[in-house]
Amino acid sequence: MNEASTQQNAPLNNVPDANLFNKLQEIMPSLSKGHKKIAEFIMTRYDKAAFMTASKLGAITGVSESTVVRFATELGFDGYPELQRALKEFTSNKLTTVQRIDVMNDQLGGNDVYEKVLNMDIDKIRKTLEEGDREEFYRTVDTLCRAKNIYVIGARSAAVLARFLSFYFNMMFDNVKLVHTTSTSEMFEQILNIGENDIMIGISFPRYSKHTVQAFQYASAQGAKVIAITDSKASPLAAYADNILLARSDMVSFADSLVAPMSVINALIVAVGLRKSDYVVHNYERLDEIYEEYEVYKHSDDKDKNV
Repeated sequence: MNEASTQQNAPLNNVPDANLFNKLQEIMPSLSKGHKKIAEFIMTRYDKAAFMTASKLGAITGVSESTVVRFATELGFDGYPELQRALKEFTSNKLTTVQRIDVMNDQLGGNDVYEKVLNMDIDKIRKTLEEGDREEFYRTVDTLCRAKNIYVIGARSAAVLARFLSFYFNMMFDNVKLVHTTSTSEMFEQILNIGENDIMIGISFPRYSKHTVQAFQYASAQGAKVIAITDSKASPLAAYADNILLARSDMVSFADSLVAPMSVINALIVAVGLRKSDYVVHNYERLDEIYEEYEVYKHSDDKDKNV
């Protein structure tokens, strides 16, 4: 790539991922032969390219690994991993379930699935920890501790996380509402009265839930504080969020990987619990008495009792 064309390429860092493809189309005529091969493959097979190493991408396009790395840096990225991250963010919300399965077969076929999947999840937690914004996390905790009402929403697979979070928050706050998203009308009926001094926590990962985005838009318009737990600042939830907690969830398969988001939610529960420890201890002391009185749990020495 010549000097003129390099200067033409403004850095793409922090630019929405779709702009990457617009930029590639714009500069395509000025690219070198090797870089053009890479760009063409990315634009036509982004679902494959997003999950390839620099070496594999170079092999499939007939260029060297170093050429792929230079291609990434000349686009304004710090290196190939950053370009790959941008591609994954762009790709994750566009793949159909069948495409996800196809990518999964490429990644896991012939491997020890048990070891591979667990290691991928470990890597997501590690990257979430490395990239997490501590100040934003504790600002979120402060905001929650001042809330009048807390609404928690998560659709599809994220509904599991929403239920988990609301279960524990109900032990810490007097007014926590788990928003059900069976239908748009039902959702709005539940959040109708949200307003100032209230908080909505929304959890969504690719493919992002339209219901959750609509709820965020409404809550923000009503003056409520909005907290997003999602995977990227390019997430549609981010446009309406006052606080954003990021967690990696980029395993592409028909089943979403929610390990890192669950860890962030666990941290949030523990941090809030420490701030409200007197209230939490009081509630659990009362619950333990109720559990014992009504024999809610089966003890290990109850083998001969019909409980």
